[in-house]
Amino acid sequence: MKRKLSVGLMVLSLVVMVLVGCAAKKPVILATTTSTVDSGLLDVLVPMYEKKTGYLVKTIAVGTGQALAMGEKGDADVLLVHSPVAEQKLVDSGVAVDRHYIMYNDFVLLGPQGDPAGVRGMGLASEALAKIAQVGANFVSRGDDSGTHKKEKELWRIQPQGAWYIEAGAGMSATLAIAEDKQAYILSDRGTYLAYKTNLSLEVLVEGDALLLNPYHVMRVNQDKFQHVNTKGAIKFVEFMLSDEVREIIRDFGVDKYGEALFVPQ
Repeated sequence: MKRKLSVGLMVLSLVVMVLVGCAAKKPVILATTTSTVDSGLLDVLVPMYEKKTGYLVKTIAVGTGQALAMGEKGDADVLLVHSPVAEQKLVDSGVAVDRHYIMYNDFVLLGPQGDPAGVRGMGLASEALAKIAQVGANFVSRGDDSGTHKKEKELWRIQPQGAWYIEAGAGMSATLAIAEDKQAYILSDRGTYLAYKTNLSLEVLVEGDALLLNPYHVMRVNQDKFQHVNTKGAIKFVEFMLSDEVREIIRDFGVDKYGEALFVPQ
């Protein structure tokens, strides 16, 4: 009995020591796009990182524009985002450093089975959007300055306006739900679409356009600009994301559940 009690106390002491050690380290603030969370990928990767390094992670999932703005203000330690042009501006300004290409998937144009604009199978997403506008078929936009919204604006040849063009101002999963309810067209990253596919009747109508490539990068907020950032934790996070172990997880993530990977490691 005494031995069992002693072993129990030892185990309890070890647990307390681990918790105290984690608590002693400043949490890492990760600002990231909603797709890395909605897809479920970070549900796998963040606990692994925490276990390996002892750093706890505070994940803030917003549109890429908002995530980059957090970095620009020094409100985050590390960024995982998908808008290369906007990211490069942050690097050029010196706010972000240590930027690395982690993975990619692609954007797809979804729409109702009836396809009222007749865009199914079109090779160029911009031409498909032009037809949707011409017909005035319902289209739901993220409307939140996210990476997806930035890509959408890049593809439009006109300034979309009218009752048919609906701005959700929401994350990808919420915007998909609105598009489903309204049986509208929508531009989505493939990962989030696959994660929510079972709840959708919307179909992939346009894909494969080179402009629909969707790369994701990780980068740190520069300590020279903001001395309060958790540089040590951020460096560990970048190293973790570049590891072979993470590449393997990304390569296989989603295959068992959706029949294909949600992302492709770089």
